[in-house]
Amino acid sequence: MAVKYKIASIIKTQNGIFGIGIKSLVHKIKTIFLMLSLRHKSFELAFEYPFTTHKGTKTQQPTLVTALGLGPMVGIGEAPAINYYNVNIAEMQTILEAKRGVIERYALTDPKRFWHFLHHLIPGEHFLTAALDIAAWDLFAQMQRKPLYSLLGLNFTAKPFTDYTIGIDTKAVMMSKMQLHPWPIYKIKLDCPNDMDLLRSLRGITTSAFRIDMNEGWQFEDVKRCLPELKKLGVILIEQPLPRNEVEAMQELKKISAIDLFADESCRTEDDVLTCAAGFDGINIKLTKCGGITPALRMIEHARKLNLKIMLGSMNESTIGTAAIVHLWPLVDALDADGPLLLKEDIAEGLAFDNGCIELGTRNGLGIKFWGEKRTRDII
Repeated sequence: MAVKYKIASIIKTQNGIFGIGIKSLVHKIKTIFLMLSLRHKSFELAFEYPFTTHKGTKTQQPTLVTALGLGPMVGIGEAPAINYYNVNIAEMQTILEAKRGVIERYALTDPKRFWHFLHHLIPGEHFLTAALDIAAWDLFAQMQRKPLYSLLGLNFTAKPFTDYTIGIDTKAVMMSKMQLHPWPIYKIKLDCPNDMDLLRSLRGITTSAFRIDMNEGWQFEDVKRCLPELKKLGVILIEQPLPRNEVEAMQELKKISAIDLFADESCRTEDDVLTCAAGFDGINIKLTKCGGITPALRMIEHARKLNLKIMLGSMNESTIGTAAIVHLWPLVDALDADGPLLLKEDIAEGLAFDNGCIELGTRNGLGIKFWGEKRTRDII
């Protein structure tokens, strides 16, 4: 940083001759010396419908976009703010400004090493680390002139395929959502055992497969009692039926369930993978919760060794964060990557959805283009 101000001071009196502003010249010098530049911007993205789970309702999704620039290339990352994880935008931006100088002086030669640098620089800040880690992978893949999946040595033998989430609402509204959004597979949020009648009604209007997400909201005896009917209703996956601390109960439930049980709240970071193996058939890895692409790759490797199935999940990210998820598709068994479908507004382009299938953009890196503003979906 001292170099920047020294050079700016030396040429200050020459501005009139060369017709170049100090800020512009400093930017050119940073490019020459390959210094990272850090930018960030927050957004409030509206949902198409109020989004309700067992944990509450929201109509807007706050999200933080981070940008790491190197010369003409810019890598983009994202971290949504989630209240029940005590994550908010203002605190993440405060940390970024406090650490700006250190981050901008980092020489990016390997995203995995950059993650370890961040892990020690901002310990415990998984969401913010994820946003910077995603941006670093996007930037590094651009530097290598490759899409991210190619940089990781992956091939798409089949198109990525996602579910579409139906949030908790009245029976009439949930049925209407399903009819307005025909989809091959739905993820249905359930609040309590009384929702079984609701599930029967939804089954009456579609033949699509069901994944259900209880978000820690049920008790062992209720789930045990409902398992046979859930199987008959075409449920192929149950996500986090019991509270995170009900470890022994989950182990018992796994013994009697004919439906795959996936951990969500029980699997936040890579330290949780081993614990989940006894009580679940699979884990739902979310980039923002675990700290980004780098730890997600380690979690996937660990889960495979434990014979766990793997889903990559959404926390209502825009196209930016969702693209990062989709690039890892060849490594996993299932995707819950419908964030841009649930939001009425977006801030980037680069993904196309068609009856469950996802098409990635053709640009290098994440394959996305960040607009710098939010746009409603009907004008995208």
